Amino acid sequence: MRRFGMTLAVSAAAASVAAPVVAQERAVPYWASIAAGQAMMRSGPDRSYPGIWLYKRRDLPVRVVQVHGAWRRVQDMDGATGWMLAILLAARRSAVVTGDGYRPIRAEPNDGAALLWQAQAGVVGRISKCDGTWCRIEIGERKGWIHEDAMWGTDPAERIE
Repeated sequence: MRRFGMTLAVSAAAASVAAPVVAQERAVPYWASIAAGQAMMRSGPDRSYPGIWLYKRRDLPVRVVQVHGAWRRVQDMDGATGWMLAILLAARRSAVVTGDGYRPIRAEPNDGAALLWQAQAGVVGRISKCDGTWCRIEIGERKGWIHEDAMWGTDPAERIE
């Protein structure tokens, strides 16, 4: 699978730097998203360690698995792990649409609800609510419900209020 952060264009929106730091004081593991237009993943928890990946995709979800001072050890959807500064991460929840082809986005959280549109695998959206099976996702200006197993960025059967 390609590295989404390596191949997608830099987002035009600027990221807030102050809010993400406060939001990262949680027990691990937890989900976060890349807050900056560019975020370097390093092999160790210091700027002296070599960069592994340069992510160029704001809102890309990552799983924080370890905390060391101002550094967070994160895992991306391809399984790559490394260290990022906490200020590069936000508590904002996001997810990447997975699978082959397109995934349905529905008007309500059930398979019988009206189909609003379809999202292609690799699309990143913001998650605002999950009921353990379905998640409310926002992709650009569009909002709808996606099945939780059609994306990467939540734990199985996770509930988000």
